[in-house]
Amino acid sequence: MKTSIVRGAERRIRCALVAVFVVGVRRRDPGAVVNAAVAAVGTHLPALAERAYGIEFRPWQRVYVQTAMITHAIGMLGPYDDVWWWDHLTHVHSSSILGGAVFAISRHRGRDPRPRVVAAVVCLGLVWEIVEYGVHAAGKRFGIEPVLVSYGKRDTVLDLGFDLVGAILVLALGDRVLGDLAAEA
Repeated sequence: MKTSIVRGAERRIRCALVAVFVVGVRRRDPGAVVNAAVAAVGTHLPALAERAYGIEFRPWQRVYVQTAMITHAIGMLGPYDDVWWWDHLTHVHSSSILGGAVFAISRHRGRDPRPRVVAAVVCLGLVWEIVEYGVHAAGKRFGIEPVLVSYGKRDTVLDLGFDLVGAILVLALGDRVLGDLAAEA
């Protein structure tokens, strides 16, 4: 991908996040508003990592990270409730980003990434599910619209399962798609 194409994609993703934010405000949907704002900040993570660690993402890697931000934010407008596979997609996508970061760091340090990727994805997945439940329960308790929604035990198990799918994809494809970051990290 050429730099101009990537910049255009980044700009469109950020514009879409502004649109999600505006729709969330108009609907009085705090979940969409907060998630769009957090996602907008998240689109800057590749650039921050490049500056902080002296690495350079491939153009597709930048767009991959930023696409996770927009799919999550858009999900808050309805797809999480209306599209059966949306939540699964976002869990695979997000866990592959976390797993990818752990993979690259582990390879760079000369360590076996397999146990570290699985442990990081499972542990952070569990933490996320606990936070999601806590935020949802607190919102219900205080009579305010929660910014995160917990759908029960079955959904939690499915979420963790799809987190593992993301980790497995990283382990299967990591050297091919993240070798540049592992060498530079």
